[in-house]
Amino acid sequence: MKVYLHSGFEKQIAKSGVGRAIKHQMMALESVGIEYTLDSESEYTLAHINTIFPESFMLAMRCKEAKIPVVYHAHSTEEDFKDSFVGSNTVAPLFKQWLIACYNSGQIVITPTEYSKKLILNYGLKVPVEVVSNGIDLNFWHATDDEVKNFRSTLGLKPDDKMILAVGLPIKRKGILDYIELAKRMPDYKFYWFGQIDEFLLPIDIRNKIKERPNNLYMPGYIDREKIRIAYKAANVYLFPTHEETEGIVLLEALASRTPTVIRDIPIYKDWFQNGENIYKANTVDDFENIIKKIINKELPDLTEAGYNKAAEKRIENIGQRLISVYEKAIALKEEEIGLNLF
Repeated sequence: MKVYLHSGFEKQIAKSGVGRAIKHQMMALESVGIEYTLDSESEYTLAHINTIFPESFMLAMRCKEAKIPVVYHAHSTEEDFKDSFVGSNTVAPLFKQWLIACYNSGQIVITPTEYSKKLILNYGLKVPVEVVSNGIDLNFWHATDDEVKNFRSTLGLKPDDKMILAVGLPIKRKGILDYIELAKRMPDYKFYWFGQIDEFLLPIDIRNKIKERPNNLYMPGYIDREKIRIAYKAANVYLFPTHEETEGIVLLEALASRTPTVIRDIPIYKDWFQNGENIYKANTVDDFENIIKKIINKELPDLTEAGYNKAAEKRIENIGQRLISVYEKAIALKEEEIGLNLF
């Protein structure tokens, strides 16, 4: 078996969660000895499509004509499209219809969590949906004391400074407004948000809020994977105030780094994480502020090992085995569809 891992606009998505997910797919397939290609001109026996651009959909149509099985990866939902970009809420219903067309174009849809599976099944898909986490490379997410010291020094942080970290696109859905409010309320803490987006894609109110942010909220933009590895360890608290996710790769990264973590109490994490057992959850800005201060003042139990163990359930090696299972199922469905033995 040779798998074509496809994504459109590779350079544009490289810094996104989808870009990281594709890197994880590569590592997962390598871990189980499955050959893959990123070259559209190469020969392959199955296409694993990760993006929903028109050329990605056309690839699925070409594969159908060529009798090549297709696994379509549902990284996006109508729900996590909302509150993202200028006009996103207005066009969300049309976006949903496009998602349905894309996801119905293959033999199987993959989505990262049971929560996102439930969402897209409600769209009325005609193909089966399998849950396969984006995974996490546990061996990567660690940093030495010297790396952390040097990194904090480059940020101008003093040894006693308390660093709060967030990673992702600075959009409303990701919780940027609450993050700004927290920085205003907590002037003695240093808040960092790593991640960037063309400001003209942001609604004007979000753009203005970011421009008017307090002086203790720093937004250096995107930093590469090697530096973010150290940033997680350099932070006193990782805050993930997102309102909607299909999984949250950055959350897995923070937990794998054993960084004290606080998330918003949203449906996707209801059964996955237990508040006060393997993570801390909050709903309001008041709650976020209270929990952050208690973590830093060591007034709450340290849950980093329990959080790490939750992330470890989604280690890359486990994901490789799941992908093999899904690919084999897609091949069987394609053979049943065309009445031929493909391999």
